[in-house]
Amino acid sequence: MNSLMERWIQTCRSELLDRTLIWNQGHLLHALREYESFYNEHRPHRALQQAAACRPLPTPITQQAQLAHLDVHRRDRLGGTLHEYQRAA
Repeated sequence: MNSLMERWIQTCRSELLDRTLIWNQGHLLHALREYESFYNEHRPHRALQQAAACRPLPTPITQQAQLAHLDVHRRDRLGGTLHEYQRAA
């Protein structure tokens, strides 16, 4: 369990805290809550074949015609520190 927390802290520090100017404790807690949500719900994990932790694996796209008209939108979170990509419906 200790190794899991060490990995989370290292990732949080390198992806969030090293890139963000924290003003006060309230701002820190808000940023950590946002990052925790991003880490657990949106961020792709290599161990899960690039799927997010709380979502099932996406179905693979096998036909080239399906790739031609994908419309992907980027949403910045925490002032551009984190990015979330979604396909338009």
